[in-house]
Order: sequence, then structure tokens, then C-alpha cells
Amino acid sequence: MIFSFEASLAQISVHKVGNKLQDEFYVLSDEPLQIEDELLAKLLMQYFLNPFEKVNEVFRLFHPNDDLNLNEVFHFVSRMFEDAQSFHENSQQLAKHLYNISGHPKIKSGELYIVGFNNVQIEGEMMDAIGIFKSETKETYLKVYPEQAGFKLEYEEEAINIQKLDKGCLIFNTEKEEGYKVAVIDQTNRSAEAVYWKDEFLKLKVRNDNFNQTQNTLSIYKSFVTEKLDEDFEMNKADKIDLLNRSMKYFKEKETFDMEEFSNEVIGNEKGIESFKNYKKSYEEEFDTVIADSFDISDAAVKKQARTFKSVLKLDKNFHIYIHGDRELIEKGYDDGKTMNYYKVFFKEEQ
Repeated sequence: MIFSFEASLAQISVHKVGNKLQDEFYVLSDEPLQIEDELLAKLLMQYFLNPFEKVNEVFRLFHPNDDLNLNEVFHFVSRMFEDAQSFHENSQQLAKHLYNISGHPKIKSGELYIVGFNNVQIEGEMMDAIGIFKSETKETYLKVYPEQAGFKLEYEEEAINIQKLDKGCLIFNTEKEEGYKVAVIDQTNRSAEAVYWKDEFLKLKVRNDNFNQTQNTLSIYKSFVTEKLDEDFEMNKADKIDLLNRSMKYFKEKETFDMEEFSNEVIGNEKGIESFKNYKKSYEEEFDTVIADSFDISDAAVKKQARTFKSVLKLDKNFHIYIHGDRELIEKGYDDGKTMNYYKVFFKEEQ
């Protein structure tokens, strides 16, 4: 989790970055921006940092050749952390780098903000951070204010909504040798061309910690239950929901994950266990990642994944049955007279 209640803005430089393929250019400011208005500074902090309060996933800067110094963002940001006097000069280099990789015709031009922060909290630690933000979406705002005996109405075009940060990242001054801790946001252009922000500009990889181990294991198991099981076994939807519920119960109640324990307690079927392990292995090979057989469970990752684990059994357009508990209290059958399927639900009292 990222918190900014004690954060302060140390430096800020603003540049304009166009689209290279659209014959647009970049415009670099000569000097850092001086913020003297306290309200403006507060609004900027809100605009830049508030969106990160709900971000849990942490990334690393990297380079495909395994040489971090070849990552341009890592190179220039490291200089900024080492020498605050070089902040503006290196912010200009970051703007040039972003311009050079903006090679898709749908990439929008926009202002680029390079911001130095003090006392931003991530994972319980307070530290300095450098933020890189790009505003692409502009909106029109109405302004109403009193004048003489009535009111006057004006508008402002091409304005920025401070409640909507288009693109941003926070790079924290810690764990440099591993590529720093990086949090990222990309709210616009979520189609294929949008990868330029994370993959081409920043060059990010997921940090393989407990959060990601937990999230990936739950995600793999969910895909296994919803997609793979039908190939190997005959299962109705109620049985699948029960398997998902049992897995979520395991992750909520346990402090550590153990593959053998999980397989026996949740799946409980030798063929099913073997099928799940093979499915996990195929995922690791396809995505070139290793998911450990034992790790500490991240409560934040469980909470995030729980939103995607559906326990609703939808029956035509007439009924929804929410299955939260004992699978043995619901039975499926077929009525020959009505030529329809049915579910029988057992309960002691209505609530």
C-alpha cells in the first residue's frame, strides 16, 4: 500500500511530448517549475499521488539484456537520486526518451511531469520517490461566479481533470540493485498500442514477492477450475463454485501456502491434483515464471483476487443461487415431467 499523508513536493519539471509519427515534437522547459501557491501544490499532490493509494502491485525496472544500466529510466532516475542538482537536466532526458519510443500513431501527445517527492510511504516504509506522469486527456470546464446583481458564466477548454491521472509511475529510492520499487498507473489507451508506457518507456517486470506469488497462484487455480477441469472431468457449476470457495477459504485462513497441503485439503482427488500441478507447470513454462510451492500468503492479494471469485449459480433468467458454505446442502437433479434440471437446497431457517 502507498500512502502520501506525510509526503511533500520537492521538485517538479514540466515538458510537452508529442507523437513522433504524427510529425509532432517535444518542448522542453528551461527551468524547473516554481510552485509558490500552497493550494496549487496541494492540488498537484492530490492529482499525482491519490490514485496510487489503491495500488498494491509492485514492479521493477529491468532490461531484456539483464543490464539495468541499459534501461534509460533507471539510468536517469538514478542520477536524480544521487544528485538533486541534476534533477531538471535528467527530466529533459526522460522527456526525450519518451518521445523517441512514442512510435504508434494512436499515442496521444501530452504534458510530462517529472516530480521529486519526500516522505512517501510504501509497504510501511517512508522514503523519497520520483514520479513520472503524463496528462493526455483534456476536458472542458464551466466556471460560474457572481457579478453585480447576477452571475457570469465562462468556460475553459483543454483543461486537466485532477481526479483523472492518465499515466503515472512512482519510483522509490530503495532496492536499486534490483531495479527499485515501482508502482504504475495507466488509465488510457488500454489497447495494444498502450504497452509503450509500461513495456517500452519504463521497461517493467513484476516483482516476484509474496503478493505476486499469492495472486498468481489464485489466478492459476481459478483458470484451472473454470477452464481446464471440463476437459478432464464431468463437473457441474455448483461443484466448481465449491472448489473456488474452498480455495478462497484456505487462503483466508492460512498464513502460509503449501502446495501439498492445499492440493489435499482443497482438491482432494489424486487425478485432480495431478491435473492442477500439470496446469501450473504449463503456466510457468508459457510465461517464463516460477511460482513457489511454499510462500507466505499476502492478505492484500487475497482481498484483491476475492473480488473475481464468483460464487453465484445463474439459472436461466429466473434465479441466482449464492453458494457460500456446505456443498452437500445443494443437490442437482432432472425432472422428467417438466423436462428440466433442478437444484434442491436444504436449510434450517430463513433469514
